[in-house]
Amino acid sequence: MLCLFFFTARGQDTPLSEYRLKAAFIYNFAKFVEWPPEAFADTNAPVVIGIVGENKFGNELNQIVQNKTINGHPLEVKTISDLAEAAKCHILFISDSEKKRYAEIVAGLHNTPVLTIGETDTFIGSGGIINFVRAENKIRFQINDPAAKAVGLKISSKLLSLAIPASH
Repeated sequence: MLCLFFFTARGQDTPLSEYRLKAAFIYNFAKFVEWPPEAFADTNAPVVIGIVGENKFGNELNQIVQNKTINGHPLEVKTISDLAEAAKCHILFISDSEKKRYAEIVAGLHNTPVLTIGETDTFIGSGGIINFVRAENKIRFQINDPAAKAVGLKISSKLLSLAIPASH
């Protein structure tokens, strides 16, 4: 599993390949996060991955998670248009098109167990949990573990060890 992170982190510079890499990361993040049991309506409920703002993934994220399950939960991708919908997600990717609203969106989740993922230098400081960054011309990520714990998410130490330090 860990090798996939290193392999996936090396990519080409085209926007499509960048978001294909980010889609693969998001799928792999889900494998290393534990949600509280009450985050799922039942044992077969899907892991809902929401996208807020501009969808730069195209169909890449759907293709990567298609027919895959995590701990018996199928994965489902949805476009999210309001906070009520966002609170029903397990993973919420907040596009950089929404960077002025990061703090508002994160605060609006009312401490629900949602793994928030962003892609700007202000995301972690706005209370986001995982942030994509470019380091040494590779896609890497930062993790705000205290924010994850505050909403009831447990992030594997394996995933935490792969993160680069976050600058608040």
